[in-house]
Amino acid sequence: MTEPELHFVRCLDSRGLHRMAYWEWGARDNPRVLVCVHGLSRQGRDFDTLARDLAADCRVICPDIVGRGRSDWIADPAGYAIPNYVADIVTLVARLGVEQVDWVGTSMGGLIGLGLAALAGSPVRRLVLNDVGPSIQAPALARIGAYLGQPAHWASVDEAADALWSISTSFGPHTREQWIELTRPQLKPDGDGYKPHYDPAIAVAVRAITPEAAAAGEAYLWQVYDHLSCPTLLLRGGDSDLLSSATAQAMAQRGPKAQLHEFAGVGHAPTLIQPEQRAVVREFLLRS
Repeated sequence: MTEPELHFVRCLDSRGLHRMAYWEWGARDNPRVLVCVHGLSRQGRDFDTLARDLAADCRVICPDIVGRGRSDWIADPAGYAIPNYVADIVTLVARLGVEQVDWVGTSMGGLIGLGLAALAGSPVRRLVLNDVGPSIQAPALARIGAYLGQPAHWASVDEAADALWSISTSFGPHTREQWIELTRPQLKPDGDGYKPHYDPAIAVAVRAITPEAAAAGEAYLWQVYDHLSCPTLLLRGGDSDLLSSATAQAMAQRGPKAQLHEFAGVGHAPTLIQPEQRAVVREFLLRS
């Protein structure tokens, strides 16, 4: 399979219902299901390369979290929050009709995975956290907040690719072809050009985070992490400014004692496109 099928599921929010898009790879009757969830301003097609690699072994589901990609935008920006995203995923898993899922979550997608894995009766069997943990470094949030939600218009895909690369060099080395493939789904037609394929209002909640709220959130996330029981793989870009080495080492020593793998020459966050990155994920997920 070279292209996924696009589906939608209706989810509840404070103003009514919204549609969440999800991309499906592999055989629908395969009992081994993998859910891959993207970062803050990204979308489900980020996982195309990983999904193609695993589609023969797994039914791979890659949602566009609400406000991104092909999913609806919501009226109340306060709805762009991790607990609401977890609720949407619970609805998605119910739609899929499965008892268990494996999870790969990049950055925000990892936090959603933590929330889902912490629920009593959680469907998460194996958990991959890609460059994220309970402690998030403030400089990384400031860096992301500086561009998130800012108006942008590009005349061509190439121009958009150059602009997006300027804020994404921490993803590590990519060929031009790989970067163009990552860029196209990030774009929404806008007159005679393109704009980002996400609701600028997703930035509202990020900019509203106070130091006090961040500290409370960190304490809660460590509590959640310490109670996880599922096998966990933690990926870290060796140069990550969001997941510190100290936090990663702590995650390897407490809670589920995550298997830690670092990728040299990469910051926040590994895109799981390069063969060596995909091989680590594949070996962990298909181990049993």
